[in-house]
Amino acid sequence: MAVHEVHSPLPGTFYRRSSPDAPPYAEAGDVIEAGGVIGLIEVMKQFTELQAEHGGKLLAFHVGNGDPVEPGQLVAVIETAD
Repeated sequence: MAVHEVHSPLPGTFYRRSSPDAPPYAEAGDVIEAGGVIGLIEVMKQFTELQAEHGGKLLAFHVGNGDPVEPGQLVAVIETAD
């Protein structure tokens, strides 16, 4: 098993949902595919999808919904079979 980190590519606000009443893209414990969206980063009303580079089990988020993020900041951790 390997652990892969998902980092924010830009500064902004991290959101785990597409809208306040929508379900989260992913939860800790979910199995996600490579390229799967795990959240959004909003910068000046523009939203960028944050995708998992590797598929596997999402172990944890390290930032909360609505929290500010900086480039390179750890957002989530994924456990993979490789």
